[in-house]
Amino acid sequence: MIEGLPALYIFMLSAFTGYEVISRVPVILHTPLMSGSNFVHGIVLVGAMIVMGSAEGVLELSIGFFAVTMAAGNAVGGFVATIRMLDMFQTKPKNAGAQ
Repeated sequence: MIEGLPALYIFMLSAFTGYEVISRVPVILHTPLMSGSNFVHGIVLVGAMIVMGSAEGVLELSIGFFAVTMAAGNAVGGFVATIRMLDMFQTKPKNAGAQ
């Protein structure tokens, strides 16, 4: 596993790249982009679980648990937002008795 300064460099580079990419997406595309990237949240969750599985010590386990919790919340939130977005496009049944 990568440790020390190279790991910090990769983390900072990925954070900067992610910020730049997302900040340039038009507002109207944020929800479809998020719903289309739900698979990435699942991959992050699996990666966090793998890293937590190889953790040693209380601090590493705590950080791993936090990572798994945040990744799971991110995946669930993505699916909830997708469901809400798809519900907006559903046609509502007309009330048969109302005139």
